[in-house]
Amino acid sequence: MAVKKLCEFYSKSFLGEVQKWGSMKQNGVSLRYMMEFGSKPTEKNLLISAQFLHKELPIRIARRAIELENLPYGLSEKPAVLEVRDWYLDSFRDLRTFPEIKDKNDELEFTRMIKMIKVRHNNVVPTMALGVQHLKKDMGLKIVHEDLDEIHQFLDRFYMSRIGIRMLIGQHVELHNPNPAPDCVGYIHTKMSPVEVARNASEDARAICLREYGSAPDIRIYGDPNFTFPYVPTHLHLMVFELVKNSLRAVQERFMDSDKVSPPVRIIVADGIEDVTIKVSDEGGGIRRSGLPKIFTYLYSTAKNPLDEQPDLGSGGAVTMAGFGYGLPISRLYARYFGGDLQIISMEGYGTDAYLHLSRLGDSQEPLP
Repeated sequence: MAVKKLCEFYSKSFLGEVQKWGSMKQNGVSLRYMMEFGSKPTEKNLLISAQFLHKELPIRIARRAIELENLPYGLSEKPAVLEVRDWYLDSFRDLRTFPEIKDKNDELEFTRMIKMIKVRHNNVVPTMALGVQHLKKDMGLKIVHEDLDEIHQFLDRFYMSRIGIRMLIGQHVELHNPNPAPDCVGYIHTKMSPVEVARNASEDARAICLREYGSAPDIRIYGDPNFTFPYVPTHLHLMVFELVKNSLRAVQERFMDSDKVSPPVRIIVADGIEDVTIKVSDEGGGIRRSGLPKIFTYLYSTAKNPLDEQPDLGSGGAVTMAGFGYGLPISRLYARYFGGDLQIISMEGYGTDAYLHLSRLGDSQEPLP
């Protein structure tokens, strides 16, 4: 798709509308509210939900479109970033040109449209990452991470907002599912087993390690498989997948040429009163203390830059084991979205422990960047 120039393809009145909506107040919701509201997907509730999204989504999308236009260091001019900006502006226009939602037919038509918007934005993360990697490559090796704080803060806001937008759309769309899985309210599983999700995610990560290296360390999971709590399984899968993938790579690369057997990656699931905590523990050699502050920035990765090896890399390629450097920061955003957090403790020369805290209470409001 050819990237559009703002002034040539979007009218002044349209861009004024983007500015107006971008300055409006956002309204957050909690996991508990989503769960309670969605447990009764009546025609009336679906109508209320659609009317809320009809007003809320343009505000959130406009804010990001404005930010995408005003990024430092020329990041806004990178073709990948311009493409993402166009997706946001097109989605804003689709939402604003949709008429008032008054009845069931309007609501169904609106649901079809936001489903298309969600698909349009599927590749936002790898496409933005590509823009950032091009910036990193253009700036050369002398990149000073502290000087790029502004970009890091923007990406934190941008990706956190994206998590929220996709959660709201996905939750609304899924409430139309005539045959929901048992104990599921939209995207939320009211009786999710973290041990089971961790097992599935770690098997997926191990398959990628096997594909990339030809072998993979074992994974051991400790915790009660019968313990459940309400959460979004897709979010947890993504976070555990990223953490286990990092651990497998560290162990694999440390022991690849060794006569010793690779030590296993351990996953421990603990059930607390406030939090459910998942620890991913490896003996992959750890991270230098000087490198620890950088691991949650989007311009840092211990792996080679994928662009160095595939200069024409687009957004449709296969998942690589590492390299774009956004797995950890995005995983932390997913944890924080519902009131949790992600912490990394490392022992250089031994290994790394990642602590993923998930809030059990579910009543914290969405962070609204």
